[in-house]
Amino acid sequence: MNDPVPPAEALRRRLAELLDGLPPTAVTRAVDRLIAAYRGATPTDAPILRDRADVAAYAAYRMPATFAAVRSALAAFADAVPGWAPGSHVDVGGGTGAATWAVAATWDGTRPVTVLDWAEPALAIGREIAAATPALADARWQRDRIGAGLTLESTDLVTVSYVLNELRETDRAALVDAAAGAAQAVVIVEAGTPAGYARVIEARDRLIGAGFHVAAPCPHSAACPIVPGQDWCHFSARVGRSSLHRQIKGGSLAYEDEKFSYVAATRLPAEPAPARVVRRPQIRKGQVLLDLCEADEQLRRTTVTKRHGELYKTARDADWGDAWPPHDTVS
Repeated sequence: MNDPVPPAEALRRRLAELLDGLPPTAVTRAVDRLIAAYRGATPTDAPILRDRADVAAYAAYRMPATFAAVRSALAAFADAVPGWAPGSHVDVGGGTGAATWAVAATWDGTRPVTVLDWAEPALAIGREIAAATPALADARWQRDRIGAGLTLESTDLVTVSYVLNELRETDRAALVDAAAGAAQAVVIVEAGTPAGYARVIEARDRLIGAGFHVAAPCPHSAACPIVPGQDWCHFSARVGRSSLHRQIKGGSLAYEDEKFSYVAATRLPAEPAPARVVRRPQIRKGQVLLDLCEADEQLRRTTVTKRHGELYKTARDADWGDAWPPHDTVS
C-alpha cells in the first residue's frame, strides 16, 4: 500500500495541475492586477477574486505562501497545546483553502471542515483542488459575506488568514468576535508588515477580552511590549517555488521568504513558549545572539556562548519564530 502524499506535496501537485495549459503571460497579468488590488483599499462588498482566471492566478501567486505561513503558526500553536487536535475546523475567508491544507499538515486524521468565502470562483477552485485529498474531500465550501452579520457554528478551530486587511474596522471586530464566540481556538494570520501587525494586535486584544489566552507566539497574554510605530512583531516562513511559480512572480530563486504576523489564542489549557525568538538569530564566533520576547512582558537580547554547553548547540540551530528554549529542552 502506498504511503499518503504529504499535504504540502499534494498541494504543489494540485496547483501544477490547475495551472497546466494556462498561458503564463495571462496569469502574470492577472497577478499584477491582483497585487495592485490587494495593496489598495478594498470595500467589504467587493471581493477581489472575481472569476476563474483571477483565482488561478491567486492560487499560483499566493496559495503556497499562505500555506507556509499558516502552517508555521499552527505548528507553534500545536507545540503549546500538546496532545490536542481539532475535531472540527472553520476557515473564514478561506478562498481556495490554503489554511485547510495547513491544518491537515499539522494534525493527522479527518475532521469536518467548512470554508467560508464571498467569492464563489475561489470556493469552486478550492473544492476542485481539495477533491483528491482524503482530509479535505468532504469539506463544505460555502459562500458567505465575511464581516458584520457573520454567524459561525460551534467548532474547535477557526482560522482567519490574510482576511482582516480586506475589511473595514467594524467588520474586523465583528469577525473576531464571531470567531471567539464559536471556537475553542482561533488562529489569525496577516501580512508581516506594520499594518498587518497592528491588525493582529487589535484581534489579539479582542480575543483576550473575550476570555481567551494567547498560546503563540507570545509567551504571555499581557500587553505586547513592542512600542507602536517603532517596531512590529513578525516572522518568516520559507516557501519553495516551482519553475512556473518563479516565472509568474518574475524571480529566479528556488524559494522565497513569506513574512507574516499572527496570533493563536485558545480557551484550552496551554503551555506558551518560555520565550520566543523574534528576530533572525545572529551567529558569531563562539556565541549566538537571540532577540527574545519573554514571559515577564519584556524584549531582551540573550547571548548564548560555548560555555552553555548543549544549549549553545541548540542556539546555533534556533530559528526566527522558535520557542526558546525549545519545549523539549525545558526541564
